Amino acid sequence: MGAERQPHFTAQDRDASDVLQEQVSQAIQSGLPLRIQGANSKAFLGREVAGEVLDTRVHRGIVTYDPTELVITARAGTPLSELNAALEAAGQMLPCEPPTFSDGGVGDATVGGMIAAGLSGPRRPWSGSVRDFVLGTRVITGLGKHLKFGGEVMKNVAGYDLSRLMAGSFGCLGLITEVSLKVLPKPRLCTSIALEMDSDRALARLAEWGQQPLPISAASHDGRVLRLRLEGGEGSVAAAHDRLGGESIDPAYWQALNEHRLDFFTDGRPLWRLSLPTNTAVLDLPGDQLIDWGGAQRWLKSEASGSEIRAIVGAVGGHATSYSHGLDDSPFQPLPAPLLRYHRQLKAQLDPHGVFNPGRMYAEI
Repeated sequence: MGAERQPHFTAQDRDASDVLQEQVSQAIQSGLPLRIQGANSKAFLGREVAGEVLDTRVHRGIVTYDPTELVITARAGTPLSELNAALEAAGQMLPCEPPTFSDGGVGDATVGGMIAAGLSGPRRPWSGSVRDFVLGTRVITGLGKHLKFGGEVMKNVAGYDLSRLMAGSFGCLGLITEVSLKVLPKPRLCTSIALEMDSDRALARLAEWGQQPLPISAASHDGRVLRLRLEGGEGSVAAAHDRLGGESIDPAYWQALNEHRLDFFTDGRPLWRLSLPTNTAVLDLPGDQLIDWGGAQRWLKSEASGSEIRAIVGAVGGHATSYSHGLDDSPFQPLPAPLLRYHRQLKAQLDPHGVFNPGRMYAEI
């Protein structure tokens, strides 16, 4: 892998960021809110935002990529497929496997949208979240300034780590224009297997295996079959497969799960994402469940009310998010009063004029 660290700035690129900054400045002056979007592939998440559309796709392209340093920097409007293609050519990857929810699972979703949504795929419990791989960002702030936070090396900083704070903020705190990401080499061998067992046994086995040095990088259960992905060196993967048994399956299953293209997701009932503490037992919920992240994330197809679902999930220390647009006025888990106060204070500090995606996550911010 040869190093490629050539910046690709052009006058057109500078003009694109200037256009975005000018649009933010005009919004601040007029007091009119902005609805930030890239490909709009995750518009179904969160609340409706009324405002002038700010399209980040005018500011796109990979700025620098140094495979030897495992760092890539790209503008927010860059298609995620373009970034993944560059990594693939160098034998590298984004370990957090962010879903795109674009047509066919690839294509239009943007790097900025990936950071703003902060969603991670099946490898999340074993490799980390989107936030964990953000090294630095450029952001247009709520005061109309274009600032750089962080850098291209992993380091600790005092106070807020604003770059990582942008991950999962859904555009409510600032306009991301550029991001530097830590990447990793692709595993040498990847094998996917399936073992038939019920949900209780699957969760018990996953809890047991989680305490052992097994090269598991994904685990899901559909109520009947436990599917595992094993990744690493050839020897460790082969040894784990021999120990665990199971039949080999098509590795494309994991992308279909990540992009919600399995038959489970085509059911017309509302979809909920449940986030649960490690080793939570099977929940008695109305509807059908699909276990992901080794049990820490579960997908629920159910006609039950949000209050009923959240009462059951909250009783075990988890939270529930509606993935069906317009189903619930509070699609994200409602915040307790103290935490909501901190969120409002943070919004006031970073977006004092309230122009960035107001109300996207919560009506109060």
